[in-house]
Amino acid sequence: MADHSLPQESGNLVYSCIACSQRYDIYDFIYTCPNCGSLLKIENADFDKLKQISGARWRQIFDERKKSTVLEIAGIFRFHELILPIIPLQDIIYLGEGQTAIVKANQELSDWIGVPFYVKNDGFNPSASFKDRGMASAISFLNHVIRVKNLDNVLGICASTGDTSAAAALYLGYLPKSKVRSVVLLPRGKVTPQQLSQPLGSGATVIELPGVFDDCMRIVEELARRYHVVLLNSKNPIRIAGQKSYAFEIAQQLDWAVDDLVVVIPIGNAGNVTAVMEGFVDLYELGLISNLPTILGVQSHHADPVVRWRNTGTYIPIKVKPSVAQAAMIGDPVSFPKVKQLFENHFADRFYAISVTESEIMEGMLMANRHGHVVCTQGGESIAGLKKALDAKILPNSKCYVLDSTSHQIKFSSFQQMYFERSFSSEYGIDIKEDFSNKPISMEADAASIASYLGLQKKE
Repeated sequence: MADHSLPQESGNLVYSCIACSQRYDIYDFIYTCPNCGSLLKIENADFDKLKQISGARWRQIFDERKKSTVLEIAGIFRFHELILPIIPLQDIIYLGEGQTAIVKANQELSDWIGVPFYVKNDGFNPSASFKDRGMASAISFLNHVIRVKNLDNVLGICASTGDTSAAAALYLGYLPKSKVRSVVLLPRGKVTPQQLSQPLGSGATVIELPGVFDDCMRIVEELARRYHVVLLNSKNPIRIAGQKSYAFEIAQQLDWAVDDLVVVIPIGNAGNVTAVMEGFVDLYELGLISNLPTILGVQSHHADPVVRWRNTGTYIPIKVKPSVAQAAMIGDPVSFPKVKQLFENHFADRFYAISVTESEIMEGMLMANRHGHVVCTQGGESIAGLKKALDAKILPNSKCYVLDSTSHQIKFSSFQQMYFERSFSSEYGIDIKEDFSNKPISMEADAASIASYLGLQKKE
């Protein structure tokens, strides 16, 4: 039996159009089909060769790699064959991403939601968001292409609501400055100060534009069509390949038992939900899991075109309103066509979508964080979505629930502060509840006064 403890270069990867099925060289920097303009996905023409290894053996291989001290497979590339098998270990960029913990909610929080559940918090990644999974994949691939094609003066670019820009700038910053430059486009005034500081700190050129994320995305799409740049948004299927690792890790952390699993995911630009579904399909087709899990996608009611499609069968892009879940402020998710295709082909009876209010998002985040978590507003979106879906009896209450918190609480602490200070503008539509508020108490430096305020009893 072949030794798979360390991955070897293998596979025959191509870009495949999801509409017309045309195939293109994986080494071409293209992001939509030159023939019909539709989205591309990565296809391994040798995928059937992986099926020659049993699902049980694949589980054993990945479990054995979990014990390895080889850094290149310590992160997402533990699942090398299912991400980018053509990349040799020498080209992999590992900055500590992936393998984030699943944390069990405590009893009080579970009672508030209505069921026991787990949070998989991707805020524990290097740039403090799940975007590092896709960026580790994209920049490792770029590092590989730069080496084999001896490229110079490569410009990596993305549009962002904050987290993508932080991840792109961080990972591009690891490559030689003589080889690459990093540029990010952000919607002016719609990125938290903490998020803005990240690409600036990593040395990226940060360009702020009027409008929202959708407006920034249109510009980078035009630049990618007309100029020699490397697009690092989730429209780049290499990004999606890395983000599939979220699904692989959940399955492995649950000892490959996902029959009763519900994964709750904020939808945003729909790249992550696409990746998670694709990841579980890969595992199912290789026999590592015996069934596909259920997916619950969550959107703010200020930007919920996917929820409306799921409820009506008709997809119509919408004009967004401000949202505390800033990654949710996307009225026309780029990866929606992939979600629709995955729904039709694999998840027709296993994909649900629900919208939540801005107040519910904030309450979900604050409630989770005061019970031992560090979830962001998108994590609050997941919390609120599960609670609402259970209350509406959209989901049964006999499942194993894993919630996706996409980034770290600290990135969105300004929204928490706005809640505590009651300083949200009316366009957010936030209803402040005193039970969720908190503020510092100013007192003199006197132990007796503090003890009296706290109601402490003197020792005998």
